[in-house]
Amino acid sequence: MIPEAAARLSRRSVMAAAVAAVGTGCSTDTTGTDGKGGAGPRQQAAVPPGTAEQARAVRDSTDLLGRYDAAAAAHPSLAARLAPLRAEVARHVEAFGGTPPAAGAKPSAAGTATSTKEALAALAAAERTLADARAATLLTVPGGLARLLASVAACGAGHAALLSGKPGRTGKPDKSGEAEKGGDGTTSDDGHEG
Repeated sequence: MIPEAAARLSRRSVMAAAVAAVGTGCSTDTTGTDGKGGAGPRQQAAVPPGTAEQARAVRDSTDLLGRYDAAAAAHPSLAARLAPLRAEVARHVEAFGGTPPAAGAKPSAAGTATSTKEALAALAAAERTLADARAATLLTVPGGLARLLASVAACGAGHAALLSGKPGRTGKPDKSGEAEKGGDGTTSDDGHEG
């Protein structure tokens, strides 16, 4: 009987030690380990929800800027076409709280395609992938950041469509002088069919 009693006592001691350890972790003491109110292991700053996602959005948009810069550097004939889209992405960096690199900063070599068509396709794919990732994040962040992510994701999807040359309502006249028809069979709002 003595071994059984010792085993029960030993289990109780282990449980008591575990409860004591957990209890000290739940202490409301915020004086830290130095006893003078300094930050110690018991005092942790609360991180607002969405902080990590916002920081990631800054990094992702900054990386996308690098892709635009690399494409424009590799294919100067695309620079004018890419400039307004790059400017929008720079505004996204600012909207998320970051500071975009200046236009013409040394671009990264990553993702540089060999032809202009490949460069545009790579940028379109990057915009689409980032838009999809941001849309997937919407349900995990606070409302204000969710609205911003949704807006930027929609903008990115629009950039992807522009870069890939998907048909749409361009309003550009074709060779006959009539407005070009969009993907839905309609024409632009210039008085032609609609």
